Amino acid sequence: MVGIGERSGQTSVEAALLVPVVLTLVALLVQPACVLYTRAVMASTAAELTRLAAASRGDEEDVRSYALRRLAAVPDLPVFHEGGEGAWEVAVTGPGDEGRVTASVEGRVQPLPLLGVIVAALGTSAGGSVELRVEVTREVRASWIGGDYAEWVGIWD
Repeated sequence: MVGIGERSGQTSVEAALLVPVVLTLVALLVQPACVLYTRAVMASTAAELTRLAAASRGDEEDVRSYALRRLAAVPDLPVFHEGGEGAWEVAVTGPGDEGRVTASVEGRVQPLPLLGVIVAALGTSAGGSVELRVEVTREVRASWIGGDYAEWVGIWD
């Protein structure tokens, strides 16, 4: 017959083995969720920037401030985004005569310690950080519209 003291000792050993395994599994699930959230916000921002560039005649600083307001939805934690507001790289080119706009958003993520070792081993990190980049290209002017971009936007003057 097993005594009460022996049974509780066995339970604490099981818990001592189970708790690190469960925490490791949670960490393995949390990191991809954080990165996917960050990429989703970046992709949404890049898509909105293509629309903004097509319809706006603001300068580059206006476009960047709009992008930073959208990117503020990403928590300022290294597992989501590293470096704060100034670390985002935003670039928009176009629209040219062909009506194509390209917007890109870049940022860095600091992986959790367990995944940081894996990422470093794969050689995809730079200084312990993982670089995220999203680029969206859109045709923002229909092909049947004649004239160049300046004429096309000129109807709103």
